[in-house]
This record gives sequence, structure tokens and C-alpha cells, in this order.
Amino acid sequence: MKINSEGVSASRVYLPAEKNCSTLLDFFVSSFPHIEADEWVARFAEGLVITPEGRVVSASDAYLPSTHLLYFRRLAREPEIPFEEHILFQDEHILVADKPHFLPVTPSGLYLHQTLLNRLKKKTGIQTLSPIHRIDRDTAGLVVFSINPGERAQYQNLFRDRVVQKIYEAIAPYSDELAQRLPLTYRSRLKESAHFLQMEEVAGEVNADTYIELIEVMKPWAKYRLMPGSGKKHQLRCHLNALGVPIQYDQIYPVLTPYQEYDLDFLKPLQLLAKEICFKDPITGQERAFRSQKELGVVFNAHE
Repeated sequence: MKINSEGVSASRVYLPAEKNCSTLLDFFVSSFPHIEADEWVARFAEGLVITPEGRVVSASDAYLPSTHLLYFRRLAREPEIPFEEHILFQDEHILVADKPHFLPVTPSGLYLHQTLLNRLKKKTGIQTLSPIHRIDRDTAGLVVFSINPGERAQYQNLFRDRVVQKIYEAIAPYSDELAQRLPLTYRSRLKESAHFLQMEEVAGEVNADTYIELIEVMKPWAKYRLMPGSGKKHQLRCHLNALGVPIQYDQIYPVLTPYQEYDLDFLKPLQLLAKEICFKDPITGQERAFRSQKELGVVFNAHE
């Protein structure tokens, strides 16, 4: 696996024999139509396309059928996330990190270097790190990484088989009506809405359930404990919104607000925290239990 100085892994591409291209640039432009030709020219010029042995190739080099090349992503401008992650635990099998708000777990969209995965690779020097589950970039808290590729599937299966206990905390409006019903397990069927960023509740067989209880009240806000029994996209955000108490500073529910990617409001993080995670380690047999050091109390005192 090739890694650049920023801890970013290269992508691997095969150059098939039947492809009719005269130069390497022709191949990349035709194979990745969503990327402008000028972008590929810039990548070649910056030495971001290489052979598996690490030799830099040029855009004008002749096409190399039946071979592999490696290439790195390039971002002209990437939003800077001014918050630091913390490693809470590390052994030879797993690493547990405490992620700040706003930081994506893995590279996507505008984010390449400013991701939890690449920061940890650079900090630890462990290039085989891979997250065994995900949380939204807007959410803070615990993320577990596998260290050894051969063990990764066994850890991922814990989440597939729903034998991991996850506990979240959230700040949302206080509701007398809802408080009288808590604790409760809220169940519904979730699917992607017409706008891919949002999920919505629909009729049909239940596929998402969340146990909800009240932790603390400071009107007009309250702190809730959430225990998802399933792992649907935006499940916790959807369920609290459906109960009439959308999470504080949620830019997706109930109303989708356009993200200001280069002008993020760091004073208004989504008030959702992956607080605890517990599971039996499939490799060592140990009972694992981790707790985030972060608290939602700072914005909890804000009255809006």
C-alpha cells in the first residue's frame, strides 16, 4: 500500500489490454469522466500518478496495457477542521478514537487530509487502520478501528449481527408530553427520501428502533440518552425529529439547510455524541467497554 507524506492512501487502477488509448492521460480522462482533464493534468504534474514500484509517470507517457497504476486524490482547497481527535485505547488489534464534531471519519467529497482516518494514520504510522463502523461527520464521539486486515471482518460482523451496545447522548428541546412517555422504544420504517441527504419515515415493516430516556432537563432544552437497536442512516436524528424534538443545531432535520463547506459555524455543532460502546472482542474474548471523554454541556446551556 502506497502512502503519501500526509498519510493518504493511493487508489489502484487496472489498465486493460482492450482499452484503445494512446497516452496515460487519455486513459484517465476516459475512465473517470466525472473528473476534468485539467485535474488529471495537474495530478500528473504534481507526481500523484505512479507505478506500483513508486516511479512517477507522465501524462504524455504511452498507454501501458495489462498493468496497474496508483494515483492520489488532489484537493485545491480543503476545509480546515480546528479540533483534535484523541486516542482513548490502542493494542495490537484495535484502536479507539474520540472524534470531534465536524471531522469526517474517511475521505469523501471535499475532505481528504482532514479526516479521522488519515489523521490517525499520520499520528500512529499504522497504515492498515480501518474503521469497523461509521458515525456522521457532524457527530462527535467514539469510533473503533481495526489494525490488522485479517481480523477486520470479525470486528465488522459484530455490528452486522447487532451484538454491540452503543449509547449516544443528544441535546434537544424539552417536551412535557414526550417526558411523560419516556423511557420508550421508538420504532419505524426509514428509507432515503427524494433528497439523498435526508431519510424519511414510511409505512411498512419496522427496520429501525431506538430506546430513548431522559437524562437531564434544563428548559427549554433536555439531554436524552439514545440506544439504537439498528443502524440505519440518520436513525437517531430521524427518530427524535419524529417525536417533535429535533437535535439542537441539526442542519438536516427537520429542515435541510445548505452546508457552508468553507464557512462552517464551529460554535454550533450538532448536539449528538457517541458516548459509550461495549462488545465482546471476537479475537481476544475480552469484554470491551469504552466511554467518550467529551460532554455536550457547553452548548447545553445555550438558550435560543
